[in-house]
Amino acid sequence: MTRIDAKFAELNAAGKKAFVAYVMAGDPNYDESLEIVKGLPRAGVDVIELGLPFTDPMADGPTIQLAGQRALDAGMTLQRTLDLATEFRKEDNTTPIVMMGYYNPIYNRGVDTFLKDAMAAGIDGLIVVDLPPEEDEELCIPAQAAGMNFIRLATPTTDDKRLPKVLQNTSGFVYYVSITGITGAAEAEATNVGPEVARIKASTDLPVIVGFGINTPEKSEAIASVADGAVVGSAIVSQIGAGKPVAEVLAFVKSLSDGAHRA
Repeated sequence: MTRIDAKFAELNAAGKKAFVAYVMAGDPNYDESLEIVKGLPRAGVDVIELGLPFTDPMADGPTIQLAGQRALDAGMTLQRTLDLATEFRKEDNTTPIVMMGYYNPIYNRGVDTFLKDAMAAGIDGLIVVDLPPEEDEELCIPAQAAGMNFIRLATPTTDDKRLPKVLQNTSGFVYYVSITGITGAAEAEATNVGPEVARIKASTDLPVIVGFGINTPEKSEAIASVADGAVVGSAIVSQIGAGKPVAEVLAFVKSLSDGAHRA
């Protein structure tokens, strides 16, 4: 059982929804980013999504693109991202970390080397948005063999014919993208999301967590009420991008997690 599996079992037993927070590793710099990540569990975050900075983030809107650029400009690399996770694990050995990003940096490092290093750093799962199920032999299956969850995205355009393929080797949870488009592009609506979550849950026992378009405590509560939890990324990253102090960023995260936990 991975930390992700254990966390969802714990939440399910308590009748609680999950709150997942995304931050870009190294944004705005390594030290401040580490301070933010260390503070996320105290702010009510159940699962941390740690963005891996990349030069061509095709699924991301301007907010997260800029975060990646700030991190890269500050010297962030795949190795430094793993270093950050390693530092976090010195104080917290229970909060799951999902690394979210693109395949190119992993491919450059070599899959076997990356998986060994990521496991040693305490990474529990991967979301690699540019590897479709047809490429499962490339990273998904080796990752699961190494003991790491591989989390897949389902979207409003994932129809009933495609869904079984998407779910085939998915583990940990299913990440449902609530909108058609990039991160931060539109707002999620619970009335649209609810039926889609139900459709996915009819085909899997995995938790279904909803992200994209959630930017307020009220929205976090509304979306979590029709799913197993909510993910917030751009709204948090925009606070960091605006130069807010770490304490203010974490207070905002706490308001979002409180919303999801009320659901």
